[in-house]
Amino acid sequence: MMATAEMNKPQAGRLMRQQQRWGWIFLSPWIIGFFAFTALPILASLIFSFTDFALNKPEEIEFVGFQNYVQLFKDPLVSVSLWVTLKFALLSLPIAVALPIALASLLNSKHLRGKRVLRTLFYMPYIVPVVSAVYIWQGVLNTETGWLNRLFGLLGISGPDWLNSVVWIYPALVIIGLWGLGNAYLITLAGMQSVPTEYYEAARVDGANGWHRFRHVTLPMISPVIFYNLILTIIGLFRYFEIPFILKQGTGYPGSSTMFFNIHFYKTTFVFLDMGYGSTLAWLLFLITLAVTLVLFASARYWVYYASGDSS
Repeated sequence: MMATAEMNKPQAGRLMRQQQRWGWIFLSPWIIGFFAFTALPILASLIFSFTDFALNKPEEIEFVGFQNYVQLFKDPLVSVSLWVTLKFALLSLPIAVALPIALASLLNSKHLRGKRVLRTLFYMPYIVPVVSAVYIWQGVLNTETGWLNRLFGLLGISGPDWLNSVVWIYPALVIIGLWGLGNAYLITLAGMQSVPTEYYEAARVDGANGWHRFRHVTLPMISPVIFYNLILTIIGLFRYFEIPFILKQGTGYPGSSTMFFNIHFYKTTFVFLDMGYGSTLAWLLFLITLAVTLVLFASARYWVYYASGDSS
């Protein structure tokens, strides 16, 4: 038997090497795509950020060192666009985190009728193409003919100029963004349904009411899901582009209230064709997003609970 085992070792080794070879073969399309469409463009943008490179004059590329990074402190649109992005984030982030929890709690209720239909209805807007959604909301939020202002009119209230007011443009963008919460709500709902029922039964025996069970059982148990949604939401806010660009064609109107950082980056790179400075803007955005994400991961140990007992 020992001789048979010794003879089988080379065969097992060959089988393992064959499996590894086929594993690399099946992974190769993704690996090639990653290097071709992710790693190399990232490296190229880093190199371009140290050059004076215009897309319409590729033969005149010139190395300028840190000149583009110094330009960041002189460009007034950098501070304006970052401030616009921050103001919108302060308004929309709490809603984007809290509303999926509220919807998931509602649709996880045992006493709610038609839950399956409602779950589908709340998720369906998420799959609507963003261009179509923006044009739909342009009609809904129209000052004169939009049904939202008409509803206000029935109540004797003069509706605001949602899309042309510096004050109301951010609430309008938040309302439009509500259509994109279907994915976050669905993930949160799945997290709630995975909470062991024994915890709720034990809390009920201890006299905990519905709010106490939600506060001390549900929220801690779904905190990893909340953390996941929070990270994705913040990254999405930093890359916020499509909706304001479609609404205002990148003009920043009204005033500069829709001149988000990504719109400034897009216009610099693909309208004014300044690839060198555009790459610098891209790296600034990457570093800011990375810093905020690292801070959130560092704070996770204090409020994110993992059933395995790990704090992060």
